[in-house]
Amino acid sequence: MSANKPENVQRITPYLYYEDVAGALDWLSRAFGFREQNRMSGADGSIAHGAMALGDAVIMMGHPGPDYENPKRLGHVTQSLYVVVDDVDKHYEQAKDAGAKIIEEPKDQFYGDRRYGAEDPEGHHWYFAQHLREVAPEE
Repeated sequence: MSANKPENVQRITPYLYYEDVAGALDWLSRAFGFREQNRMSGADGSIAHGAMALGDAVIMMGHPGPDYENPKRLGHVTQSLYVVVDDVDKHYEQAKDAGAKIIEEPKDQFYGDRRYGAEDPEGHHWYFAQHLREVAPEE
């Protein structure tokens, strides 16, 4: 790796499409605890692009425009995101209190994580998990 690039750089950044990017920035902050990094206005003055962080991970978002469709436009889920948090039960309560549509209650998983699922206002599915224990492959 080059001397001017850190080894721990995030190599994959999800880019999600939202009809209301400004609303998504505000909602993801309130419900899921993301920190806004930036927002950029489009030609019409509305927010066309934004970036948010949770810990050292970044997500980006933008307005889908005529060539792209998000779950809200399509009417079905196109992907889901799996996000590791420090305290999944506390995170669940925050999301629920902010009005997130809960699609899966917190539950211990066979692979060692405790996880819950939520849907944001534009239909993206988010799974938040806390790693509880190591599980051997033969388990």
